[in-house]
Amino acid sequence: MPPQPAGGRPTWLESFLVYRKPVVVSLAFLGFSAGLPYLLVFSTLTAWLRDEGVSRSAIGFFAWVGMMYSIKVVWAPFVDRLKLPWLNRTLGRRRSWMLLAQLGIMLALVGMSWVGPAQLTSLAVLALVVAFSSATQDIAIDAYRIEAAPAQDQAALSAAYILGYRSALLVSGAGALYAAEYLGWAEAYQVMALCGGVGLVTTLLIPRPALANDESAPGAKAAPLTWPGLHGLFLAPIADFFVRNGRFAMFLLSFIALYRLSDITMGIMANPFYLDLGYTKLQIANIAKGLGFALSILGSFLGGVLVVRWGVLMTLLIGGVAVALTNLLFALLALTEPNLVWLALIIGADNLSGGIAATSFIAYLSSLTHTAYTATQYALFSSLMTLPGKFTSGFSGIAVDTFGYPLFFVGAGVLGVPAIVMVLYLVHRERTTLLDHR
Repeated sequence: MPPQPAGGRPTWLESFLVYRKPVVVSLAFLGFSAGLPYLLVFSTLTAWLRDEGVSRSAIGFFAWVGMMYSIKVVWAPFVDRLKLPWLNRTLGRRRSWMLLAQLGIMLALVGMSWVGPAQLTSLAVLALVVAFSSATQDIAIDAYRIEAAPAQDQAALSAAYILGYRSALLVSGAGALYAAEYLGWAEAYQVMALCGGVGLVTTLLIPRPALANDESAPGAKAAPLTWPGLHGLFLAPIADFFVRNGRFAMFLLSFIALYRLSDITMGIMANPFYLDLGYTKLQIANIAKGLGFALSILGSFLGGVLVVRWGVLMTLLIGGVAVALTNLLFALLALTEPNLVWLALIIGADNLSGGIAATSFIAYLSSLTHTAYTATQYALFSSLMTLPGKFTSGFSGIAVDTFGYPLFFVGAGVLGVPAIVMVLYLVHRERTTLLDHR
């Protein structure tokens, strides 16, 4: 970090210069690899299903494929500790798991292109394979990110990661819709599988993480599959979190579970919503994905700067309030005639606020981990972050069919209120702690 001024707070210029560091740049490519599969089993897949005439209720249940990301804590300890034969010697623990997961993603995407909605059960199984492989890749990348740089750079690494992640969402969102329009849905998924090569190349080029615990950190050696070994894999990382945080650990876990509930719940219905309003796939690609991508990148970049400038909690508060309010704007959009200007404004606001919230939240979760259990603890946090939203979003199609889009989006906005209240408490608690130490 550049030297700080006498007051201790970096200038705006110094805050921006953190993005020049090579390790920050490398996280953008890893973010692309992580983000590519997500929409292909989420909103892009729902557009394919709706375009083929699958019911909204059935589409809603496809959201449960995404719960694979929410239960990755179950196998995260193995990714955190176990070494893959040969690959570990060549690439190290983190990169070897990345490579294996990336191969699984690419092969399963090709399989999805072969079966399509005509074989709905097979499509769902292959989507689960993509989600499982993608979640495994996330575990390894999250661990790499946290170990690649010290704590003061984590917000910038998060912003770079989200830049790559959002770029991948543009490719797997707008890019897939363009490909589907001109080539067909099956061909679109094959193109997406080829894009997975970005992750393979990146994994082979990046160095081992600078702060890696491969050999030196407590418990870092491969654990045998005996009871003591299983204790080290599963219970020790969780016990460490509770020992460090005491009774406050339950509040932190509850906050993690609720912060993203609002936007995750409404996300599965976004593309069916646009299609039902009468917008074409190209309009959705241009506005919902193109403009949305640009403003989400701006939001992510701004979120990283705001964390450096004002701290992670104040940025979390800004993001949480903005996300809840933009869900209410979608309710207004559902009551108006199709209008591209209104669509652009509301989608832009949603992606800007989402970028700020996501960047600050990743930085906050990273600060809660212990380096001896990086992958397992972060997987626990990210699982809690998405599990409630993924579960409730499974019923989103039924909710829309029963109550309509306006009430559905109002309900999604209300789901963000508890998290906002909890952030306010965290801000108060932090300020009280600082005053007590003076």
